[in-house]
Amino acid sequence: MRRRSFLLGAATAAAAGAAGYWRSRIVETAPDVDYPGMQAGHALRDGASWPQPTESRRHGVAILGSGVAGLSCAWKLAREGYTDFIVVQGPEFAGNAAAGRRGGLDYPRGAHYLPLPSLASSHVREMLADFGIIERGAGEVRPYYDEAALAHSPQERLLRGGRWEDGLLPMAGLPETELAQHRRFLARVERLRTETGRDGRKVFSIPLALSSRDPAWRALDAITFKQWLDREGYSSAALHWYLDYCCRDDYGARYDAVSAWAGLHYFASRDGHAANAGEGAVLTWPGGLSVLADRMRDAITRKLGHDGWLAAGTAVRVQDTAAGPLVTCLAPGPAPGAYTVQTRRTVCAMPLFVAQRILPDIRAYGYDPAAHASSRAAWMVSNFVMDGYPAEAPGEPLSWDNVVYGGKALGYVVSTHQLLRVAPSPRSVFTAYHALSGQTPRAAREWLAAASPEALREEAAADLVAAYGREFWRHARALEITVRGHAMASPLCGYLSNPGLVALREVDGPVLFAHADLSGYSVFEEAAWWGVVAAGRILGQPPPQA
Repeated sequence: MRRRSFLLGAATAAAAGAAGYWRSRIVETAPDVDYPGMQAGHALRDGASWPQPTESRRHGVAILGSGVAGLSCAWKLAREGYTDFIVVQGPEFAGNAAAGRRGGLDYPRGAHYLPLPSLASSHVREMLADFGIIERGAGEVRPYYDEAALAHSPQERLLRGGRWEDGLLPMAGLPETELAQHRRFLARVERLRTETGRDGRKVFSIPLALSSRDPAWRALDAITFKQWLDREGYSSAALHWYLDYCCRDDYGARYDAVSAWAGLHYFASRDGHAANAGEGAVLTWPGGLSVLADRMRDAITRKLGHDGWLAAGTAVRVQDTAAGPLVTCLAPGPAPGAYTVQTRRTVCAMPLFVAQRILPDIRAYGYDPAAHASSRAAWMVSNFVMDGYPAEAPGEPLSWDNVVYGGKALGYVVSTHQLLRVAPSPRSVFTAYHALSGQTPRAAREWLAAASPEALREEAAADLVAAYGREFWRHARALEITVRGHAMASPLCGYLSNPGLVALREVDGPVLFAHADLSGYSVFEEAAWWGVVAAGRILGQPPPQA
């Protein structure tokens, strides 16, 4: 609105000129851009030659990769008293759960929260109890959680029509016909949480491996989530936007590509509760899920009494030998070097598109990359270190998670929201998430690799500038952009019955597989599940049951 423009005289003109001068002085923060794993990954893809190994090690088990799956496998082995293992870190400790730190502030470089685990996710509950995050009642419906880990209020808000509203599903100002559809969808999801198939299993469970295999329900995997919504008579534009946003946020792909089974699983599989938190609560920390990776590392080190189990380096080759798998690892450092690890069993705890490059022939395990490889979403995770906060409208307080309706990206999270203080901390980090789902994964990767830092910055700040205008840049003092070109597998139609993934899930020999890729999508519970399952196979134990 143009307020009192007719009063603009000499004095006000001078003030306006000064304001215009200072607006012109706003300078966007120069970004630091990181591409974790890209150099090593491209070297594997391009068939690079490696230096001759100069050192040899011997362990009963080698776990290749220190993401959630690899660390979960090592944590479970150590917890059960098995100590003869080594974890080859890979190019980035914690992988998609990694974090950064600047000026005393932690922030996520990947995943930033964990929903309350349901009873079916007993492996996650066991882990959280071991770390003291579940303080009591790990086996009960409503455990008691560490208050500091529960996301504080206000938890989430949506910028729509120039105003912030509570929650992410649009409700304010919509006609009753659309609101009725929203309520009908939410009621449908609530019923699906307890639905069982003809095999007696829950239709939608997490981990996915415990879900019903009833063909009548699995038929949902043959159509997209959007097709299911259309078929069921959901026409509300606001509901379609929300569900598309959820698919982009959790799966890195649009709802007109994601499997309908996966779209419903997003809502119906998680039914965790807490004795000391409301429904829909989540666990989060300033550094995101890196806290859980750090807790696993610390627990393993305490159990073994040393930290030598975590080895720097990246696995680049696995060879079959009479003594078991022989792993060649590239050692970090300014001078090229390599070492080998002779093992009886090796766990490939890296993405399958990497595993296929280091194994002699992954097709021997029933997985043909040409036919079975999942589509992989490209992501940017951008951390803006803030000095103070942009102005908020009265009565519209900053939330932990902040999303722009129709926004280009996926909104932003405030890392210091979890710090227990009466007043906001003077400095903070706004973490902006962006799945480049508006183009094909290949096109997105090509753009990310070729884009200038300035172009990446513009993309990273899209939702923040939409929320605050250019005034946002007055507070941004540093910017780190993490580019993950192959960030996660997306569960497109047919992923449930993918024969290659089905085959790898059952492998139980000298080489084992443990990664969220086996589930066809990337979340903590799935990665941890396959790590624990791999550990169980090494120990001769059956997988956890619901």
